Amino acid sequence: MAAQLSPVEVPLFPLNTVLYPGGQLQLRIFEPRYLDLVRECTRTGSSFGVCLILQGNEVGTPALPAAVGTLASIADFSHGSDGLLGIAVQGGQRFRVLHTRVRSDGLMRGHVQQWPAEEAQPVPVEFSLLPTILERLIETMGPQWRHAERSCYDDAGWVGFRLAELLPLEGEEQQQLLEMTDPVQRLVALRDILPRFQKG
Repeated sequence: MAAQLSPVEVPLFPLNTVLYPGGQLQLRIFEPRYLDLVRECTRTGSSFGVCLILQGNEVGTPALPAAVGTLASIADFSHGSDGLLGIAVQGGQRFRVLHTRVRSDGLMRGHVQQWPAEEAQPVPVEFSLLPTILERLIETMGPQWRHAERSCYDDAGWVGFRLAELLPLEGEEQQQLLEMTDPVQRLVALRDILPRFQKG
């Protein structure tokens, strides 16, 4: 059993998508509260939390975030032709939000309990088709993974998280897959979802 990690406080960034451990997101930042978030994380080298929006919108009034999210660390910066700041973030550990508070500028902060990283498990033989499907998806939709080590395709957690982020799933399904703590059970769920996307 992995050691329990101490709760920490992090700024939260509710989004209309799910960030998975090891995943990548490109974000465009324009609201003052999130420019402050980026400045804080850059100055301190700290992470922020990405949570799926359950109610509300990405801009304006603070949205209601899902209780389980993923820590995000800033990997790169860019400036678009529109002058907006762009950041590339990398997904780290998952967490559960214990409670939140909203600052006067609308930035939400959460007291979160981090989850230990999943232990590596091999892809069981009965799911051997899933890494092949993932490889095809990466060829067309996931250029950032084209140079992944071959060993990644043998890791049930990596295969499950990458399929979950590349398949056109509803937010609720993405969240359910994020919250699963057994990588093989995640593969079971994905195997049951896949027929929906097969051409008749």
